[in-house]
Amino acid sequence: MALLTLYGRAWCHLCDDMRAALEPLLAEFAAQVVVIDVDTDPLLEARYNELVPVLVCDGIELCHYHLDAARVRAALAARAAVTHLESR
Repeated sequence: MALLTLYGRAWCHLCDDMRAALEPLLAEFAAQVVVIDVDTDPLLEARYNELVPVLVCDGIELCHYHLDAARVRAALAARAAVTHLESR
């Protein structure tokens, strides 16, 4: 199962928008997302402060500010293909 990480803030409407836009992709690929509030960690706040929301998969930043559905779909499809090959 693919695991995405969404770095954001509790009070960020763009973060809420990205989370909502991500739902169909999560369902399509049976993926999960972990939401991390950057304001709880000074290092994360320094790294992502003005970029939130930031969506990451396997350590690769896929998009920030707004969901790039095509890029996320491609990353999840690639992850599914690798998982399928590994399970053979």
